[in-house]
Amino acid sequence: MRNLHALASLAEEIAVELGEPGSPATHVGNHTPRPQSLAGGSAGIALLHIERAFTQPEHRAVAHTWLSTAACDDLDGSPSSCLFYGVPALAFLTHAAAEATGGYQHAQADLATATRQVTRARLTAAHARIDRGERPALAEFDLIRGLTGLGAYLLLRSPDHRITRDVLIYLVRLTESLPGDDLPGWWTEHGPTGQAPTDYPGGHGNFGMAHGITGPLTLLALALRQGVAVPGHAEAIARICAWLDAWQQPHDAGSWWPRTITLAEARTGCCDQPGPAQPSWCYGTPGIVRALQVAALATHDTTRQHTAEAALLNCLNDPDQLARIIDPSLCHGAAGLLYTTWRVARDAATDELNNHLPMLATLLTDQLVTSQRNGELLEGSTGAALAIHAVVTDTRPSSQWDACLLLS
Repeated sequence: MRNLHALASLAEEIAVELGEPGSPATHVGNHTPRPQSLAGGSAGIALLHIERAFTQPEHRAVAHTWLSTAACDDLDGSPSSCLFYGVPALAFLTHAAAEATGGYQHAQADLATATRQVTRARLTAAHARIDRGERPALAEFDLIRGLTGLGAYLLLRSPDHRITRDVLIYLVRLTESLPGDDLPGWWTEHGPTGQAPTDYPGGHGNFGMAHGITGPLTLLALALRQGVAVPGHAEAIARICAWLDAWQQPHDAGSWWPRTITLAEARTGCCDQPGPAQPSWCYGTPGIVRALQVAALATHDTTRQHTAEAALLNCLNDPDQLARIIDPSLCHGAAGLLYTTWRVARDAATDELNNHLPMLATLLTDQLVTSQRNGELLEGSTGAALAIHAVVTDTRPSSQWDACLLLS
């Protein structure tokens, strides 16, 4: 398929450009990447070369160089560290490297222990917050900065460990409304980007995979599919799905969900967002569809699965939504749309979504050709190259790097 061959060549170019620390393509604007950042630093670039090392052993040396660069400074193991930065990011990375090479066993064990300690501290603080009857910050529970991200690593690395179950127990509790509150337990007092309550009266409810409730939904569903369940597990999934059902919006081009809702919208039950936004992994229809699809598969709900997959299919048939994709990124661009669609298609009840992959491959090719290269995983060339590698080979990533997106 010509579209995929062109993409494969671009992915190879990107990997070569990102071969050495300090090369121009590893910079973001005028800044060098933070070593410990999985989202936009050396850790993310290391992940690209680790994935390639599974099938091309000659890339092991390059992967080791980038892994060493990511770990060159004192690692951040503070309670604010997370899947995408600090000790947990290096734990995720080293787990992949150990799988690829058979090495790094001591480092992997030490980083896993340190990540469990971070997670335990975060859980203690989260339960104390719930006990006080206070609403959470997004960073407490979301995928990028919170306990869902830590849980994604733990489910991958130690599915049977007590700490993994404790994260799931916390997420079940998160879905329960606080005493005397008619809003969901994940409702936050702040705005989507941390705006103060005075700037965002009443806070908001967030639907995104990256920062909202579909991240916890996906982790709960993935765990249930693996047979890792805790008391109230299925009920928590049902509560989140009911929320998404209530806010699913009709549209000529198929249903969609808002990125966020305000307190005023929650009170009226009416969404002010005029129509679907960009079809992205982080906030849009593709990410939400994947969450609902995994939830449907975990609970054997074929009706929900068909409804979710139809929403993505309709989204891909809408030229207005596709026109909102203006960059090649994994987070909110063409790589994320292609990769998320590919993951949904692999589990879909029909083959219809597969028919859209060549078009999405062309879209990503066009975006990569015209965009400046950089070394970011979420918003740059690194993530695009990882997505391409999986889609072109039509195989699940050996490193399971996509677990950090909850797409694995």
